[in-house]
Amino acid sequence: MNRRRMLHPFKTELGEYEDAAVLPVDTDPQLYLSRNRRPQPFHLICSKDNVLSLISGGAHVHLRDSSVNRFRMDVGDHVYIPAGTPHRIVPVAEGVLLRFQPQDAGLQGAAWYCDGCDGELRRYEWEHEHETPAVEYYAAACARFSADEAARTCGKCGMVAAPVDLAAFGWPPPAA
Repeated sequence: MNRRRMLHPFKTELGEYEDAAVLPVDTDPQLYLSRNRRPQPFHLICSKDNVLSLISGGAHVHLRDSSVNRFRMDVGDHVYIPAGTPHRIVPVAEGVLLRFQPQDAGLQGAAWYCDGCDGELRRYEWEHEHETPAVEYYAAACARFSADEAARTCGKCGMVAAPVDLAAFGWPPPAA
């Protein structure tokens, strides 16, 4: 993927949760930039530690399987996300976020949880690959989840989660 020498975080047009790589490909850790307006449609799971840094706006970071359930982020705040911790960003105000992630990020995944009983509904995983934009992985996982009613149906309480509207996030439909 071609990268510019420098992205201006406030002038660059980015989609929701785009997580666009900012630095040259061989830089470790890598920085990923996104502009977020609406709640992330899944919990992201990274096999390596991450750090989130909010440079504009405000957000809550919801964590699962952790001793801390939520962080409120204001401009300048950093949140450490331990490896394997499902986390979801819920903007309070439109914001620009940086994710610090190791060069060799390893396995990543998207997980959905039941709004009724809080049980895990489905999880899709992929190997992080620098040449593929993160948003393509996110859109593909959301499309799989949305297309499979069984994946959206809770095995504990029977509640059915709504499909994810990719267009609302400005995400392209996954390639066939």
